[in-house]
Amino acid sequence: MAQKKLLLLSASAGAGHMRAAEALRAYACEADSRIDAAHLDALAFVKPHLRKVYADIYLSLVRRAPSVWSQLYRLTNEASPGGWPHRVRRRIEENASRGLVRKIVAMAPDMIVCTHFMPAELLSRQLAAGGLECPVWVQVTDFDLHRMWVHPNVTGYFAPNDEVAARLRASGVARDAIHVTGIPIMPAFSRPLDRNACAREIGLDPDMQTVLLMGGGAGLGGLCAIARQLLGLPWNLQVIAMAGKNAAELAALEALAAQYPGRLAPQGYTDRVERLMACSDLAVTKPGGATTAECLAMGLPMVLVAPIPGQEDRNANYLLEHGAALRAYDAAALDYRILRLLRDRAALETMRRRARALGRPHAGAAATAAMLRKSNPEYVLR
Repeated sequence: MAQKKLLLLSASAGAGHMRAAEALRAYACEADSRIDAAHLDALAFVKPHLRKVYADIYLSLVRRAPSVWSQLYRLTNEASPGGWPHRVRRRIEENASRGLVRKIVAMAPDMIVCTHFMPAELLSRQLAAGGLECPVWVQVTDFDLHRMWVHPNVTGYFAPNDEVAARLRASGVARDAIHVTGIPIMPAFSRPLDRNACAREIGLDPDMQTVLLMGGGAGLGGLCAIARQLLGLPWNLQVIAMAGKNAAELAALEALAAQYPGRLAPQGYTDRVERLMACSDLAVTKPGGATTAECLAMGLPMVLVAPIPGQEDRNANYLLEHGAALRAYDAAALDYRILRLLRDRAALETMRRRARALGRPHAGAAATAAMLRKSNPEYVLR
């Protein structure tokens, strides 16, 4: 096979779309030296007003007016694709995205994967108009399917599970265009890790039960408040708290850690999340698609907090139905769920097995292989 140029298109409307694209890029480059993979944030190449709608306004709604976002999610899912609201939206997006189209054409990719519906819809129209000829694939990044992910003319879809595949078929997508591969996560999540070594790297006792706090825990107070709450429980546990790029939250956690020597490990932004998961017994997290896919791959049970209405509610339902997670609606419920699981090691182990059974750590490799087999049925990854 000759060198293949793979273009990953995401959108910085939340981190999950970007992480899925980066995981696909990493897997493609690691799996085969003949693949030249590049990742673009589509919103970096559109006009500012469209970028504001998809990034700033979206994030503002989910943080400050989740009920409004819930209604928008439902209405846009139920609206006819040919109805006037979607026609107006598509016209606005097309006018604002000409720079993105020019960038894609200039790169001349052999294959494209979209991890957000906006570039997928835009390229669907380009394919129909003859302005683009290469295969375009769509990677769904939640355990649910919104109607705006489904477009004509695309080559195929990578579905996170069988249910999403069924929903794609119900939306008119041909069976042979659907590949159930999972949500792509970085290759590191597919490799065995030593709990003892990972715990000692951050100064924790590998034999003590450990809770991993991911993100800000919106709806239950700040990350530091949740860490303090958990450390005050009548149980001998330790906590890893991931503050990401929030410097103020990290400073507060470090001050709290001084009050609980050896029991709290604050973490700033890191690209070694898999090592933190490897030494944890339980994660407290929002049910984003990428984050929960990582937990499943690591066999890490979850207590879910503050899901975004719409896609994260659907993610939570999927995980709850399959026994890989519990849900805490408030601080009292969080205390109860954590203590229940830490006290009942058999129940925690059952959740761990169920999580691992749902995990698809090689989703990126499966998607890469499916793309290349489409162009060459005899292709085998090196």
